[in-house]
Amino acid sequence: MSIFLIVIHVVVCIALIMIVLLQTGKGADMGAAFGGGSSQTLFGSTGASTFLSKATTAAAIIFMLTSLILAYMSGGTAVKSVVPNTQAPIEQSAQPESDAAATQSGTEGNGEKTE
Repeated sequence: MSIFLIVIHVVVCIALIMIVLLQTGKGADMGAAFGGGSSQTLFGSTGASTFLSKATTAAAIIFMLTSLILAYMSGGTAVKSVVPNTQAPIEQSAQPESDAAATQSGTEGNGEKTE
């Protein structure tokens, strides 16, 4: 199921990129905005929504849905250990400060007590 969704996701990504690149920019209609002949149309200077704008909307919705589904599916899996046969190291508690100070002050380098 996840491989199928990944294939759909990649195809929709490529389609979305191509659809957006095929569209004309908003700057192309600036002449109509300043009193051009087509500014008095029924839908304004931009005109009715074209096939490319509807295809962009559909591809964006499919892209977002596949992204959410893939993220949900990847978050539910349990993470396995990279090193499965190795046990965790044994934790040892540190010596208290008073014991460590007593052993260092009571002995010198050769192990004999000083007086």
